[in-house]
Amino acid sequence: MQPLQPEQLRRVCEESVFNFQSTQEITQLEEIIGQDRAVTAIEFGMEIDSQGFNIFALGPTGAGKTSIIQKFVQRKAKEKQLPDDWCYVHNFEEPHKPKSLRLHASRGREFRNDMDNLINEMKGEIVQVFEREEFENEKTLIMEKLQNEQNNMLTELSQKSAKEGFTLQRGPTGFFMIPVKDDHPISSEEFARLPDEEREKLEEKGKELRQELNRTLRSIREQGKKSREQLKELERNSVFFAIEHPIEDMKEKYGDREEISDYLNAVKEDILENAQKIIASGKKQSDQPAFLPQMMEGRQEAILDRYRVNLMVDNSNSEGAPVVVEGNPTYQNLMGKLERQARLGMLVTNFRMIKPGALHRANGGYLIIEADHLLRNPFSYQSLKHALKERRIRITDMSEMLSSISTAGIEPEPIPLEVKLILIGNPLMYYLLFNLDEEFRELFKIKADFHIFMERNKENTKQYARFLASRCNQEGWRHFDRSGIARVVEFGSELVGDQTKLSTRFSEICDIAREANYWASKNGNGRIGRREVDRAIAERDYRNNRIEEQIHEMIEKGDLFIDTEGAIPGQVNGLSILSLGDYTFAKPSRITARTYVGREGVINIEREVKMSGPIHNKGVLILTGYLNGRYGEDKPVSLSASLVFEQLYEGVEGDSASSAELYALISSVSGYPIKQGIAVTGSVNQRGEIQPIGGVTQKVEGFYNVCKARGLNGENGVLIPKSNVKNLMLKQELVRAVQENKFHIYPVETIDQGIEILTGVEAGSQDKDGKYPEGTVNRAVNDRLAEFAKCWKSYRMLEEEG
Repeated sequence: MQPLQPEQLRRVCEESVFNFQSTQEITQLEEIIGQDRAVTAIEFGMEIDSQGFNIFALGPTGAGKTSIIQKFVQRKAKEKQLPDDWCYVHNFEEPHKPKSLRLHASRGREFRNDMDNLINEMKGEIVQVFEREEFENEKTLIMEKLQNEQNNMLTELSQKSAKEGFTLQRGPTGFFMIPVKDDHPISSEEFARLPDEEREKLEEKGKELRQELNRTLRSIREQGKKSREQLKELERNSVFFAIEHPIEDMKEKYGDREEISDYLNAVKEDILENAQKIIASGKKQSDQPAFLPQMMEGRQEAILDRYRVNLMVDNSNSEGAPVVVEGNPTYQNLMGKLERQARLGMLVTNFRMIKPGALHRANGGYLIIEADHLLRNPFSYQSLKHALKERRIRITDMSEMLSSISTAGIEPEPIPLEVKLILIGNPLMYYLLFNLDEEFRELFKIKADFHIFMERNKENTKQYARFLASRCNQEGWRHFDRSGIARVVEFGSELVGDQTKLSTRFSEICDIAREANYWASKNGNGRIGRREVDRAIAERDYRNNRIEEQIHEMIEKGDLFIDTEGAIPGQVNGLSILSLGDYTFAKPSRITARTYVGREGVINIEREVKMSGPIHNKGVLILTGYLNGRYGEDKPVSLSASLVFEQLYEGVEGDSASSAELYALISSVSGYPIKQGIAVTGSVNQRGEIQPIGGVTQKVEGFYNVCKARGLNGENGVLIPKSNVKNLMLKQELVRAVQENKFHIYPVETIDQGIEILTGVEAGSQDKDGKYPEGTVNRAVNDRLAEFAKCWKSYRMLEEEG
């Protein structure tokens, strides 16, 4: 088996594919690259207006979902017309239920300003009406007429009572009829000394006069009521003429909206009813009693504020449909909130304290939210779904949702909702919501699936260059020369671990580009070249690889047993991947196997102590199937074996070491030693075929670093699955080592190919009689297993004989 050639270890991006010298010479990237499937889904979801066709964009972090969606949505939003403005106004019939008003786009601010001007204008007009001489004269006539009528009625009653021997007197509590004798009122003592007949007569006359007095007082009250009604009518008529024209002008201006005309009629009626309160609200606090100002302040402001407009949605400065990105989707930030103001020890609110949420601002347009942020906020997800299903925005006080006790407040009228919602999350979140929440399926019928890679072809390579040109212009970086672009393209393949693919995780591409720009500035270079990009990648690795270097140091000191020379039976170097969040590297591990007579099969020590996962356990069980199928056709496989990762303390998962474990078993049974300078990775199936694994680049580089530290002897190398060759994007240093025959990488397809490389002995194939040739590994394994079977049979016979 021949090792790989240097050109197979890394796909280099040739600078000749670029027909320019730097990114400064090319046009910026306007379109979205590498996400055709997701873009098609988003475009369809934005065009269709049916209910429930909201969009969920799923993909791994760093795939550029948010930036791509924002860019795409903003472009589409400019093609749509401006949505209507919305405002809240006072409800004169039910004050605790503010009314919503809809106005044409950009007219909400105009309506609010017109109402403010109307309030200021009519306040001055009303004050002037009540200060005019004509009004005072009319008011005086009414009051004088009332006074004269009251005086006449009292005079007439007084004269009648005098004829009957009584006098009419006014006291602190009202009018009284008192008997008179000799032109002097009779006191109670004198009245008691009168003869019974005379006293009874006076009492009878007094009773009649008191009845007459009551009738007179009743007439006086009726006259007062009529006069007050006349005064009120006078005030109403005077105020009416003062406000009629301004309100009629506004009705004519906003006559295309019937609800606004109705509202202005209600405003006019309320002003006519509360003219005196409006005048009082214009007085200075110094004109009022000292104990009233603070108490009256709120009431006076409320009288005027009830005619103002709370503009919730103002699209006057917008272009096209709104695009809102809500980064903190709490319930109040989404649905709106009711603010409160402390007043005389109480918290009060009104329609002017209603504040809009993201749904209000995005109404008629697009709302973009990160799904995990939405789900972390209580009530947000459920309230958002309810609003989408009802197609209305209902503002509910948060305190009522958190408390079982209802308090007096306001209930704003719901606003109709027309919005396209785009949630952004990872695939796991999408599938969990899809399977666990039936409403989610009804509301998010469009799935925009983002890839983490795209094909590495000539066109996409040039698109990478245009992307870098766009970022250089947007962020003010130095421009990349052709060598720098080529290195970034290679980095894109390194990220995805495939020579035929390019990463679409443009956030990581941008990070490396930023760092390369920094090193270019430090070096005083006017362009960013391959050297600066290499420096950025190396510095990033250096910041993150402390643990990796510590492990290598332990191997060099002998604290971790890893042999890179010689040959040992039943022992092989396996390669596992360790991920520390932002950094992934390979850790060599010694795998040993011990075999002996028995029927327990292959015992995985990690499984026995619960240090291995189910996938690794499955891989070990496959080994039993391979051994029985390969060598148990003519005899029972009477084998007991133990497998273990030596000095492994963190647990193991995955089946990428299953081929290494099988090599160790075959070596232990056959007695042929395995070369310790070669490490192994790859999974195996029951037929002995080597299957691809992940992280092949990191695994090869990890073992190379260990061998380099101990000194490369020309016999070091790694066995990898042949199907993983396309995933190799090895460092230039390692490629040079291969070119100089200091390190070797062997692609294998079967266990037989691998064992030949590891032992230097032919594996051997069965002849027509099912026999393996002498001197081959398979012959040695088959013969040894036959001996095990005989030993086991003899042992069982002796055991039965006692």
